[in-house]
Amino acid sequence: MRHISTRAVTEAVEELCIRANTQLPPDVKAALDAAQASEPWPLAKQTLGLLQQNLCAAADRDLPICQDTGMACVFVELGREACVDGDLQAAVDEGVRRGYEKGYLRKSITADPLKRVNTGDNTPAFVTLHLVEGSGCRITVAPKGAGSENMSRLAMLKPADGVQGVKDFVLDTVRQAGANPCPPIVLGIGIGGSFDKCAALSKQALLRPLDQPNADPYYAALEAELKEEINKIGIGPQGFGGRTTCLGVAIEQLPTHVACLPVAVNMSCHVTRRASAEL
Repeated sequence: MRHISTRAVTEAVEELCIRANTQLPPDVKAALDAAQASEPWPLAKQTLGLLQQNLCAAADRDLPICQDTGMACVFVELGREACVDGDLQAAVDEGVRRGYEKGYLRKSITADPLKRVNTGDNTPAFVTLHLVEGSGCRITVAPKGAGSENMSRLAMLKPADGVQGVKDFVLDTVRQAGANPCPPIVLGIGIGGSFDKCAALSKQALLRPLDQPNADPYYAALEAELKEEINKIGIGPQGFGGRTTCLGVAIEQLPTHVACLPVAVNMSCHVTRRASAEL
């Protein structure tokens, strides 16, 4: 059994919080580059150029890509032959606390959803733990801003609604969101599971690089179709019109009850942030 210290977890999370908030993942940057190169609408093309300038300035000066440095969503893949020597949640929270302070990142977490008192250090983090084979430990920090998170939706469709019902729900979600989630957007879509698992699945889908389609050809084709249909809506970068409303669609699926067809859409903005480290 491999033992992993809480100190190592804290130090990794601290670094990842800063990196995720100041450097866009290469696959998202490549998608923005491709969108700008192919966008025919002048205003949309200009807007994409401004977004690129912002990304470059953030990377050059170690500044946040967006002023909303988000909730610290932390995904831990822990090998079954490894264990963390201590309180994992406390170790992650300390890393978030240090990272958000050291990086001068905005603290956005309220201790209670109705009393609205800020915790002052962006904790607690929202930790998802997955047990995997081996003795490794992979940590991913994916800061999630409220502008896009607030546009996310979940529906318990009827099985008879089928794939067309899923498509209609996704497209309706994008139309309702409009320019609010700071397009061009990235969509994480969960299909199947239970009410709660479906929502978690949609957020997990956002961790997959945009240049990696679903391993199942059926769902890979659905991802491509949805992206094409979303870009026909014409919302465009920051709502200024054009062909670039969506940079990517990632679907993750799970088995479900014979009487269920849950669908969740977790919307992300053009700043779809994530950074990972292996311990």
